[in-house]
Amino acid sequence: MADITQGLLEQIKGFERERKAVDVGYVEEIGDGIARVEGLDSVRAQELVEFENGVLGIAFNLEEDNVGVIIMGEYTDISEGDEVRGTGRIVSVPVGDGMIGRVVDALGRPVDGKGPIQSAERFPVERIAPGVIERRNVDRPVQTGLRAIDSMIPIGRGQRELIIGDRQTGKTAIALDTIINQKGKDLICIYVAIGQKRAQVAGVVATLEEYGAMDHTIVVIASASDPAALQFIAPYAGCAIGEYFMEGGRDALVVYDDLSKHAWAYRQVSLLLRRPPGREAYPGDVFYLHSRLLERAAQLSDARGGGSLTALPIIETLLGDVSAYIPTNVISITDGQIYLESDLFYSGVRPAVNTGLSVSRVGGDAQRHILRKISGMLRLDMAQFRSLAAFAQFGSDLDKATQQQLDRGMRLQEILKQPQYQPTSLADQAALLLAGTRGKMDHVPVPQVKEWEERFLLFFQANYPNFEEQLEAVDYRLTDEIEATLLEAIDEFNLTWRELAEGAE
Repeated sequence: MADITQGLLEQIKGFERERKAVDVGYVEEIGDGIARVEGLDSVRAQELVEFENGVLGIAFNLEEDNVGVIIMGEYTDISEGDEVRGTGRIVSVPVGDGMIGRVVDALGRPVDGKGPIQSAERFPVERIAPGVIERRNVDRPVQTGLRAIDSMIPIGRGQRELIIGDRQTGKTAIALDTIINQKGKDLICIYVAIGQKRAQVAGVVATLEEYGAMDHTIVVIASASDPAALQFIAPYAGCAIGEYFMEGGRDALVVYDDLSKHAWAYRQVSLLLRRPPGREAYPGDVFYLHSRLLERAAQLSDARGGGSLTALPIIETLLGDVSAYIPTNVISITDGQIYLESDLFYSGVRPAVNTGLSVSRVGGDAQRHILRKISGMLRLDMAQFRSLAAFAQFGSDLDKATQQQLDRGMRLQEILKQPQYQPTSLADQAALLLAGTRGKMDHVPVPQVKEWEERFLLFFQANYPNFEEQLEAVDYRLTDEIEATLLEAIDEFNLTWRELAEGAE
């Protein structure tokens, strides 16, 4: 007993408490998710600070006599005079393969009830974009599975393609179809939900699970009920998670849904911190807000591992006004835009892509050769068809060539219509577009085009099961042999179609 006592006494004598300096301040003013803190002399911009009750905040405004802190949690329990401590950590998120298949908040904390995330690394949410020398040309495609986009507005790995349109025109649907189409492929997807209702995000996660897409997807959520601070950092957190895969030589895709609400959250915290307002009450650095985020998307050079990060930002317009402040800002930052139109959506053209206003500034560089050759003139033909259709409404007599162009355009429009969550493989796209552009279905009445398409795809998949492998063997090029195979399949099916049509009569 004496030995134990002696041992304990020696341990107590030898105990030395570790001393460390902690930057401490006190809450001077609190309200609306914002705190003004006196003290914290050594705090850094974007540093995490901790309040007495354990709630975290971000040092946002470094002023002469106080620090403006945006609070990332419930602020009603914080009161004037409470102690605030600097953590010495910049806002960061966990990254790694352990994140795949998980739903996390803007700080990378799991919200899906599946337990803690196994991750050894953390990346700061704000990082400098790769320089010019560290990048190379965008020349590999992201196959969305949507015929209208893959054929006319191709998206490349490392590109930033804006999806823009009014509310309820199918913007999120395009992003989800793209994510679903990556099943079994080599593209990790990150879906960032900003300012949406939790029920809406739950619906998105349920859809991704139903189609087996959560196996390659990470969902980052900062819902409408979360503080504006979390909505503000959510896209940067999603981008940092994607950069981990890019820097590991892999390919990642990040969807920001949507950046309009992100700008609203930033405007809210900026006005509360009394930053001077500019146009539409947004602070002066709102352009930099989005440019420093979207510039992080890149196709890295081979020396940097050759990985890529593709960005699909979404912007919601009001009554189709693309000339508003935030839409024009983001259009000028991105490498093209997919413009969705309400009139097309309500007339049954879905996806409701306006081919005249949509553009991909990477163009054919990132498009598969076979699609580039088949749909070379498709975009121009569809734009001309839309203007001709508007002119033909006046009921004037049309010459034969114009009528033929209208008829062809109507059939092409039917081919480009596509149900949600049903992406089309590259081989099927090539076969359908070749049939449409070469006039091989001009004999099919417009109301029966969808039936022709369904039956043809079943016939094509059953009779030419190895066509996708043939395409891969020639690096997806439209060789004479490939073209002959496609034309043979279409002609062969057309014979049976005519017999079916005659039998029905």
